[in-house]
Amino acid sequence: MNTKANKMSWDLDTIFPGGSESAEFESFRMTIDADLEAAEESLAGLPRKTDDTAFDKWAEFCATMQNLGERIIHGEEFSYCLTAQDIDDEKAAALLDEMISRAGSWQSIMTGVDEFILGLDDDSWAILVGHEKLSGTMFYWNERRFNARHRMEAKLEKLAAGLSGDGYHAWARLYEHIAGGLKVEFISDGKSETLSMGQLHNKFSSADRDIREQAFEKLESAWGSVESQAAMILNSQAGFRLKLYKARGWESPLLEPLMIGRLKQETLDAMWSAVARAGKSMADYISAKKKLLGIENFRWYDQRAPISKIDKSVSYEEACDFVIKYLTEFSPDMGKLARTAIDDRWIEAEDRSGKAAGGFQAELFVSKQSRIFMTFSGDYDQMMTLAHELGHAYHSYVMRDLDYFSQLYSMNLAETASTFNELLVTDAAMADTDDPSEKLWLLDRKIEEAFGHFCDLRSRFLFDKAFYEERKKGILSRKRLCELMVESQKIAFGDILSEDGYHPLFWAAKSHFFDTESPFYNFPYVFGYLFSGGIYEQARREGSSFADKYKALLLDTGSMTCEEVAKKHLGVDLTTEQFWNQSVDRVIADIDQFVKLSQQV
Repeated sequence: MNTKANKMSWDLDTIFPGGSESAEFESFRMTIDADLEAAEESLAGLPRKTDDTAFDKWAEFCATMQNLGERIIHGEEFSYCLTAQDIDDEKAAALLDEMISRAGSWQSIMTGVDEFILGLDDDSWAILVGHEKLSGTMFYWNERRFNARHRMEAKLEKLAAGLSGDGYHAWARLYEHIAGGLKVEFISDGKSETLSMGQLHNKFSSADRDIREQAFEKLESAWGSVESQAAMILNSQAGFRLKLYKARGWESPLLEPLMIGRLKQETLDAMWSAVARAGKSMADYISAKKKLLGIENFRWYDQRAPISKIDKSVSYEEACDFVIKYLTEFSPDMGKLARTAIDDRWIEAEDRSGKAAGGFQAELFVSKQSRIFMTFSGDYDQMMTLAHELGHAYHSYVMRDLDYFSQLYSMNLAETASTFNELLVTDAAMADTDDPSEKLWLLDRKIEEAFGHFCDLRSRFLFDKAFYEERKKGILSRKRLCELMVESQKIAFGDILSEDGYHPLFWAAKSHFFDTESPFYNFPYVFGYLFSGGIYEQARREGSSFADKYKALLLDTGSMTCEEVAKKHLGVDLTTEQFWNQSVDRVIADIDQFVKLSQQV
């Protein structure tokens, strides 16, 4: 591998040398297996009477399970990195399956803990959770007890957890395998090249509409070839969830994502109400953008179209330097972490075939490090992805010395630091130029993010809601799934997309619909975008002095609900529309500026 490739390829050997053939990783896994077996035996022998000795033994066991859970997720994340860097690494895929199975075994043992804590009266519970070995993770344990009260009896939850590894979660792994294997032949400048779905996705930011149209056609064709399999997977996953929810007595499929998100229904409703209000302004933005693009009809593949031929291509090194510079200006701590991630090769950024699609940050808890996966093709969007994922890495870095259970923040708050970074770097780029055309171009990229959250992500939420409502009555055909997708897009986008501009197969092409860890994996992004906007606005007012407050906020994300974090650190009530309307208004102000500036250049 050449020097340039090395700079853009991550180093996984510092975690476990040898990749999927690593002897150290094998030893790590075998130790986990032995510890899982020992934990199963220990659980059976723990006292059921609540005296001081019993509390000591149970607290010790719970602390042991925390350590074991941390190691399992560490191994799972490492395995996921292996599969992402090489989709043809069958050994890595098998390792990931194994780690997910171990996580299921861990969860199965934890149902035994749930059974015990549910049998405690409130006074006894207060003694146990206040034990010195558990007091640092009190929020986690209180939440776990609350959630356990809303589930099936322990032996049934244990059975469900055990079966899900080779059933429910296996469907997600099958989807990832199918998606990773999809390739297309793409024609550009008279030359043909084979592209993965990740590489194809980057074509949607091309200034050439013919390129974007071809990318869309190739995308639809690729997913159309596996449409039956995707429909089977989606229906099966939803069927599993709905049957499990019914057994637990849960009436709404939103209950689980709200519990996972540590969010109230009132907060979610207030947020979506504010987003829906922004529809007219989004239409004004696209109307101005169409004039700049010189097009009559706006289609799905035009969402990321640049409005001018300004050459904003950047090298990987330039993108790294730019991001580090402006993160450092706000917080030297953030800049230091970013520099470490880049210099120590925590980032897999090489643009090559054989990689999985998309981008992510993997948190390797035991090593107290992150790894970032992306495909850097040299444009502004990838620089924003770099900033985004470095935000996730900083969030993990801030929390690295907390107990593992106190590092487990909700999906909604997971997007806080990543979106904050995007806003900071985008505004830095705008302030870095005096060229009105370039400012307009950058402003477009900024508003494009809002457009994606307010329209695209809203359409995903609407699809999920409609899909689960119909899935209660039976299997949905491929045709019906496409119809629901278009219907949802029509509501979310209003009249913005032309009649021939929808994306019927988006339900198949978007991996988030198939995520078994996070159902309704859509609104957390919108929440994070608007919540981060509120935080960023306060940071703009207070300047670098806000950095310590920001760090304190991130520290609390694993031990509070979303509403509690907002109340403590921002002094706002998320269950009312006031905060959300203010966040939306900030976006609308950018749109007004964009429309005015578009008329001047």
